[in-house]
Order: sequence, then structure tokens, then C-alpha cells
Amino acid sequence: MNIVPADREVIALVSFSDELTMSINNCNFQDRQLMHFKNGMQLFSEWQSNKLNIVAIISQDEVLASSGVTLLDTLKKNQMPDVPFFLIVNHFNNNLRDLALSAGVADAFCMPANIKNIEARVNFLIEHWKSIRQSVSKRAQALYKVPSGKRIFDMFFSGMALLMLSPLFLIIYLLIRLESKGPAFYYSLRVGTGYQVFKFYKFRSMYVNADQRLKDLKHLNQYDTDAAAKKAPEEKEVIENTSILCADCASAGKCQFPIYADEVHWCEREYMDTKKSSAGSAFFKIKNDPRITRIGNFIRNTSIDELPQLWNVFIGDMSIVGNRPLPLYEAEKLTTDKYALRFHAPAGITGLWQVEKRGKGDMSEEERLMLDNVYAENHSLANDVRLILKTIPALLQKESV
Repeated sequence: MNIVPADREVIALVSFSDELTMSINNCNFQDRQLMHFKNGMQLFSEWQSNKLNIVAIISQDEVLASSGVTLLDTLKKNQMPDVPFFLIVNHFNNNLRDLALSAGVADAFCMPANIKNIEARVNFLIEHWKSIRQSVSKRAQALYKVPSGKRIFDMFFSGMALLMLSPLFLIIYLLIRLESKGPAFYYSLRVGTGYQVFKFYKFRSMYVNADQRLKDLKHLNQYDTDAAAKKAPEEKEVIENTSILCADCASAGKCQFPIYADEVHWCEREYMDTKKSSAGSAFFKIKNDPRITRIGNFIRNTSIDELPQLWNVFIGDMSIVGNRPLPLYEAEKLTTDKYALRFHAPAGITGLWQVEKRGKGDMSEEERLMLDNVYAENHSLANDVRLILKTIPALLQKESV
């Protein structure tokens, strides 16, 4: 990266595609220098280490993605200079616009973007940003705030649970590390209360190169036996989930829905889309699946792999009781008034629909979302305690949620 004089004004471009880069380079930003960053992490690192005089940030990513409002929130939490932050997105509607603006995004543009509009808007806000920020009174965000009683309840019980389970955590941690290379924990990004994005932790139960084993294990797929019998050998499909991008990710030129572990990541949306489009309830199911470690099989069957979510509760990302936090690719579909209500409530480990599902067989997505709305409208500490008491006998039933 070129060395930039300390007094030179810089416009940071984050996660830009080659096509958009060519277009933005033709803009007249009044002698300000354009600097490209692969992602928000590189921007943050370079900004801090090189003391860059960044006067604006333009990010090409979705509102709820890692370089969207999540990046803006990270910069604020780390007390980076307050500069106008712009988004260039592929998907947009009124609810997403309101969410972006309430999070502090200066403006957002939907692809295909009008470059001249971006040029004019960026130049104007850079020149008038300080006066705009001083003159506009800060509006309180209409985001759900966890009541103090519920927060104390969550901190007390999650803290006690973490303390009592710490020997078990240590044992599981050592067993995972001893059996296979890689970290004991992994995380994926989830959307919780008020569309806030956070890291959702679990114990790792599979080998870190699990996706690379799919091709070699294809013949063991329990859901592919009938189809395989009808196809000639040369017509057989081979499912490989390494370095494959879904349609949305391919259009953006990078994975927008990653799961992270051991400095590698794979696309959660690609996995789920493939799973849904295949015959049966799972796209790839193997008896005694060799991709799963021995300790991984145990912690999955006993739900121990979910225990790190207690840390999410303790630090305030989630509550013990609430609506389950959703992957980014699911949350981006639920921004209409009909479904947005579920996000105006705490995100939780267990909730109303998990209890109601018991004994009723399969529950449709619509029913589950409606129950999420019911919880959002009626939740209280007393109701949470009742749901916890109902969850305990529910866990003893055969069906798993």
C-alpha cells in the first residue's frame, strides 16, 4: 500500500468489486486520495497503525453483513474518528434503510449505483460533516433495551453456570484439541435484538477440513441412494463445498455469510441452500459420519456444543430466554413490518417456539415466526421463568429441537 502523507485526506473504500473500483476511480473527490481495503479488519488495522487521515468510508456490502453496520459499530466502539460512512448494497428496502440510518450510516446506495450521485453526496457530507453533526440533535434509537431485572437474572444464572461448568469446559477444550488440529471454539455471525450482529459461539464438533471430505464420502450419503441407482456413474453429482459461492456471494465477489474457525471459513448460506434443495431433510447425512470427531459426536448428542452460548448471555449478546438469533441470510429476509417485531425482543438460548413445538410434530416457518412475535409482545421476567420450567421437561422428550 502506498505511503500517504499524514495531512492527506483519504477516502477509504472497503470490499469493492473490480467493476465498482473502476467506476469510483473516475470520480472527482477534490484531490482526496482513494485507498482500497479488502475488509473492515484491514481498514481498522491500517487506520490505527498508519494514523491515516480518513475523512469518509464507502463500503460495498449488505446492511447486515460484516462490512455493513457491524463495521460501523466496531469503529464506534473502538473510538475511531467520526467520519461519514456510506454503504453500497445489493438488497434494500425501507426497513433496511431505517436500520442503516439509525445505526449512523450517512447514506446508502443500491446497485447498480449512480456514480455521479455518490460523488456529489460524498463530497458534500465530507465538507459539511462537522456542522451537520453539531446541528442535528441525537435521536434515541428505537431499539429494545433489556430490562434491568432480566439483565441481572441473565448475568447471575449464566455466570453461575459458567463457574460451575468451568471444569467441564476445560475437559471438553482439552479433548477437542487433543483429538484434532484446530481451535476448540468456532463462531458464526448472528442477528439478535434490534438487528444487532454478534459472534455466536459453539464448541467445534467437526474436523476443520470437514467440507473438503464431502467428495470422498459422497457414496455414503443416505439421502442419495435412490438417485444414485437411477444415474449412470458418469452422471453422478459430486457435492463439493470448498471455495463455492452462492449466487449472492458470487455477485459480490466474496462470501457474505461466513462461519469462522482456525483462520479458515466456509459459506453458511451455501451449505443451507444446498441442504434445502436436496432430497430429504438433509443434503448430506452419513451414519457414523467420519467428518465428526469422536468427542464432537458426544457433545452434539448431549448438546454440550451449545454451552459456549452462556458466554454470549453473560456479555449481553443474548438472554437465557428469548427469540433465537438468526443467521444473516435469514434475518435479511425478515425486515418487513410483519416479521420485524421479533427483533424488538431479547435474543435467547430457549424460547416460546421451542417449548410449543413439543408434541406438535413439524412446525412451519410461518408458525415459528408468529410465535416469535407473540413472545416479543408478551415477554416478562415472570413469563421467562415459566418458559424455563417448561423447557426442562421438554428436553427429556425424544424429539430434539
